Amino acid sequence: MGLSHLQYLFIENNDIWTLSKFTFRGLKSLTHLSLANNNLQTLPRDIFRPLDILSDLDLRGNALNCDCKVKWLVEWLSHTNTTVAPIYCASPPRFQEHKVQDLPLREFDCITTDFVLYQTLSFPAVSAEPFLYSSDLYVALAQPGASACTVLKWDYVERQLRDYDRIPAPSAVHCKPMVVDSQLYVVVAQLFGGSYIYHWDPNTTRFTKLQDIDPQRVRKPNDLEAFRIDGDWYFAVADSSKAGATSLYRWHQNGFYSHQALHAWHRDTDLEFVDGEGKPRLIVSSSSQAPVIYQWSRTQKQFVAQGEVTQVPDAQAVKHFRAGRDSYLCLSRYIGDSKILRWEGTRFSEVQALPSRGSLALQPFLVGGRRYLALGSDFSFTQIYQWDEGRQKFVRFQELAVQAPRAFCYMPAGDAQLLLAPSFKGQTLVYRHVVVDLSA
Repeated sequence: MGLSHLQYLFIENNDIWTLSKFTFRGLKSLTHLSLANNNLQTLPRDIFRPLDILSDLDLRGNALNCDCKVKWLVEWLSHTNTTVAPIYCASPPRFQEHKVQDLPLREFDCITTDFVLYQTLSFPAVSAEPFLYSSDLYVALAQPGASACTVLKWDYVERQLRDYDRIPAPSAVHCKPMVVDSQLYVVVAQLFGGSYIYHWDPNTTRFTKLQDIDPQRVRKPNDLEAFRIDGDWYFAVADSSKAGATSLYRWHQNGFYSHQALHAWHRDTDLEFVDGEGKPRLIVSSSSQAPVIYQWSRTQKQFVAQGEVTQVPDAQAVKHFRAGRDSYLCLSRYIGDSKILRWEGTRFSEVQALPSRGSLALQPFLVGGRRYLALGSDFSFTQIYQWDEGRQKFVRFQELAVQAPRAFCYMPAGDAQLLLAPSFKGQTLVYRHVVVDLSA
């Protein structure tokens, strides 16, 4: 402090282990600095920035650990005018005895990510569906314990989900929002008491019941998918009863009308709509048989059975994703391993098995170019996997303490990338995806 005219500073052989990033602040006249033969394993980022006219630097004799904390030094050495005596890495093993000045920056993989708890919603839920309406972001959650479909609105100022409205639903298992011709509808699927479609009335600012869904056809709904084909809106309901049928409904002028009975008496558990290569498909998973693939026939304006995914006879949930030119299916199982399958042109082949005892929910999702898979269980913590492009497989990434998850939902909210985890037994948790630069 106060040595603004100091030109030569030698702090050698002093058994120094750490330095503050402010150690040399104010030494504007320093031209020669030696920190040789100490025990420095790393240096604070930009520690030499205040030394505007530094001409000679000696760091020899320190056991530098050439990890992400030293990346900044490699960058600084590449463009500084200061003469620096050769310095060598003591660790890690792959860089041992390498000259720091010669380390390639591409060898430093210093960007990592994390899912951190962001918001806790103090209620259980079994589904979550984000949607945009009138330029605002919302999420609809099925809450059978509260006898409601709860709609939350994203507060861009407070950066939180806030209560917005509730639709009465004593045994809701899924609340599916659909915006058709700028009008908001919510399909409310219930285990008991029938299923309904509600319409948002902007004049009264409340939801009103629009129509019933045929209770003879849809007896025990388990999942809903909404999609467009050739400009028309549809939704499909997976029915898990012995007497009902997985059914397709189509929007026409002022309501949704029964369009096709797809899959009767098979206790279906999940649906996945896939629109790839101009060929819309619907995949139906079931607890009683292998998942069935339906392909849309434009001439018949119906789905036609195309085949089965025979490798997994009892999938609880089915999801898909694309990586490069390849298409994959993710199939969760309650007993046994969950499976990752790749489409080989004429059939699916297994590329990975993931331990998943007690799994009822899995979801692949993409955040800023990084692909993840959330796999939940009734008996253990949720596992987050990350896609390894080189190995073409998912690798274990992080564990989240979510009790009995029933869905996972990725929701971008402004600059916040969120993962919603509705829980059947506990609180619904909202995690935020964060990017961490380990070299900072």
